[in-house]
Amino acid sequence: MSDDLTKSQLGSLTYDAAPESASIAHLQPAYGLFINGEFTDPSSHQSFETLNPANETPLAHVALASHADVDRAVTAARTAYDTVWSKTSGAQRAKYLFRIARLIQERSRELAVVETLDNGKPIRESRDVDVPLAAAHFFYYAGWADKLDYAGYGVNPRPLGVAGQIIPWNFPLLMAAWKLAPALAAGNTCVLKPAETTPLSALLLAEILQQAQLPPGVVNILTGDGTSGAALVEHPDVNKIAFTGSTEVGRLIQERVASSRKHLTLELGGKGANIVFEDAPVDEMIEGIIDGIFFNQGHVCCAGSRLLVQESVADEVLRRLIRRVDQLRVGDPLDKNTDVGAINSAAQLARIQELSDFGEVEGATRYTSTCALPDRGYWFAPTVFADVSQSHRIAREEIFGPVLSVLTFRTPEEAVAKANNTNYGLACGVWSEKGSRTLWVAQRLRAGVIWANTYNKFDPTSPFGGVRESGFGREGGRHGLEAYLDV
Repeated sequence: MSDDLTKSQLGSLTYDAAPESASIAHLQPAYGLFINGEFTDPSSHQSFETLNPANETPLAHVALASHADVDRAVTAARTAYDTVWSKTSGAQRAKYLFRIARLIQERSRELAVVETLDNGKPIRESRDVDVPLAAAHFFYYAGWADKLDYAGYGVNPRPLGVAGQIIPWNFPLLMAAWKLAPALAAGNTCVLKPAETTPLSALLLAEILQQAQLPPGVVNILTGDGTSGAALVEHPDVNKIAFTGSTEVGRLIQERVASSRKHLTLELGGKGANIVFEDAPVDEMIEGIIDGIFFNQGHVCCAGSRLLVQESVADEVLRRLIRRVDQLRVGDPLDKNTDVGAINSAAQLARIQELSDFGEVEGATRYTSTCALPDRGYWFAPTVFADVSQSHRIAREEIFGPVLSVLTFRTPEEAVAKANNTNYGLACGVWSEKGSRTLWVAQRLRAGVIWANTYNKFDPTSPFGGVRESGFGREGGRHGLEAYLDV
């Protein structure tokens, strides 16, 4: 670095734009429903637009599935299960899954751009996290398909049949992989319903399934709204429902299937606590906090949205955290320099704004990034609330956005009590250089996933899921097979 560069000049340095090309996304003007291996028009001939949340421009028209379309898809899945897939060996199923994984890798750049356009997340997250992990899940479960006898669920475990799978808008392609890969490896056929605001990567996945020559009807993909999902949940010929989404909708689904023989797994909301002790490695911890809440604009069910800091270091942690938040680059999701992209929808933006306003009304101290926000699209600047009480709504309710609530504690016992003071139980993080302290705390936290000196780390070999109002069942790892086997 030149000695002629003064400190003030260094502070004024900016990043040049490094945009990924949107033309890589070869989108069709309109998409039908993917039923029995082909794209087909909806019976009602109704459709809706999916928008780019960064600028509110339409991306494509997408078919709206009716009850009749759901019935067609379930019938196709049942026929495929009875005539083809249940008779296919584990080794053959593995070949299909491996082929799908390789095609995802081959089309990874296109899939990343489509995911960013439709969802609003930064391209570097789509490119480096979502797409590689989606391929990794298909690779991983390809390895299990011919080894189910050794999964720990008895000899020759049987699939359930037809699985209805409903996925959210925060990780569209990755959630599709989480659902489809273990279900197919276990020998089930599937009807997948992506979220209304982010259907495009699932439709590209349908093209990949065609490329992989997956037998018709083994996977069917229905785009639509809540009524389409409700029809899938209530269909009498569906053996299993797997849902990832809000706790409110999860409750409704559980009520609907309670009187049936359907198997059910739910992965719902969260209000994760990131616990920082005074001996935590400072630089790594600050980056872990940032990743825990601002990754994917905070649109993460296991986000570390509550930061619990030991009082002796609270002022220093808050000072460094606010400085780091101010350095986050917010803007064009297709720019490779962007840290925080667009909020997925106008409805979600309104929810984030409402709860953030409550934080100020209830007396918390608000720190909001000074970044300039684009004029069009759905945007919310990264925000930190200090002086938060456990009774505040921002400390109790899932905001699902780039908003962090900071609380303090004095002792490990108090940290555990505050972390567990929530209806949720999906994920927590513990930051300390003392392994014994980390284990002591982890054993007492009521959460399905606990990270130590890191946050938001995922691997297809590791199970993921929650307790209490964060749902039940596990996805990922050997445990993820159990939800799709009759055991």
